[in-house]
Amino acid sequence: MSAETTESTTSPTTSRSDQGKTTTFSNAPSKTATHGTTPTKRQTTPTTKRQTTSASAPNGEQPRRSSGSLGTAKARWRYWSIMIGLIVASAAIALGLLAWDNPMPITDDGFWLIAQMRMKNLVVIAIVALCQAFATVAFQTVTNNRIITPSIMGFESLYVAIQTGAMYFVGVTAIVDLKGLVPFTVQLLLMVGLSLALYGWLLSGKYGNIAIMLLIGVVIGGGLGSIATFMQRTLTPSEFDVLAARLFGSVSNSDSSYLPVSIPLCLLACAAIYMMSSRLNVLALGRDTTSNLGLNYKFEMMKVLFFVSILMAVSVSMIGPMIFLGFLVAMLAYQFSDTYDHKYVLPMAALLGFVVLGGAYFIMKNLFYAEGVVSIIIEVIGGGAFLIVIMRKGRL
Repeated sequence: MSAETTESTTSPTTSRSDQGKTTTFSNAPSKTATHGTTPTKRQTTPTTKRQTTSASAPNGEQPRRSSGSLGTAKARWRYWSIMIGLIVASAAIALGLLAWDNPMPITDDGFWLIAQMRMKNLVVIAIVALCQAFATVAFQTVTNNRIITPSIMGFESLYVAIQTGAMYFVGVTAIVDLKGLVPFTVQLLLMVGLSLALYGWLLSGKYGNIAIMLLIGVVIGGGLGSIATFMQRTLTPSEFDVLAARLFGSVSNSDSSYLPVSIPLCLLACAAIYMMSSRLNVLALGRDTTSNLGLNYKFEMMKVLFFVSILMAVSVSMIGPMIFLGFLVAMLAYQFSDTYDHKYVLPMAALLGFVVLGGAYFIMKNLFYAEGVVSIIIEVIGGGAFLIVIMRKGRL
């Protein structure tokens, strides 16, 4: 082999220094090309992703992707399956409440007369379930806390204080006088007015925040409870028995005269909260993120709290305190819906509230014949669920 061929084949690498920088050039061709052999043809293999795509889409079409709340077909199937199951359970409970132990046959007019008399309790259960579900989910969103309920603001304590004060200052006849549309409306105005005054005072200041509002609500609720306890201790045993029957959360505490006021208020407040579902999704991200996305955080929060106060006032004024109903319903709604989108969480929470409250009422009425203390089952189950959540350090 000649020297020129050898030189071209094994050409050394040359380097050049330019102003302190060293540049290296390599002119050596591949050994295979020099000896005249055919270069190996480059083979390309498709990636695993393309193989998967072609396998999942035989016609060459790209699979549909979604970035929504229920992004996969499995999640959508799971959500709607649970919703259908809850609808069927709600219908069964409603039918059981209307037809169970009805002495008349269904073809007789007397059957429908008795069912119409029972319809009042069914409507009350539906209203309370809607109020507790929507109020608790919305309140937990604006407070960014999943283990508290609107009861922390003292609605139940105010209800107990009003009932106890009427008994203390007027007597047993006050309990009868407090039943009716006018006392019910006055009680609603007192509860909503107190909550709005509390929100406006604590959230409108320069340093106002939700944590201080919650602490003040706890203090006010504790103070009202202490005053009510003091007045209860001065009552006679007969007066205390009559009062205790009103202080238990019971469907029998409601009156049909409440419905013309409670139904419109409940439907309007629930519709307003549901229409704010997208804004609630933003509020759940916190103050800074909400402001950066262009929403007035304080104004939106005040609107939500206003509707929450209406719903809680309607619920408590109709049947009395239900401390753990909202917490139980909201916790189950988040677990079953498996999403944080309020457009899906709120309807599921409402159906769960009807199933829980209606089922408890049906069991207590037809099995234990104690329909007046329906809150016992809910408090036991809801309190147990609350303790489980606390023991798990609030992880839901």
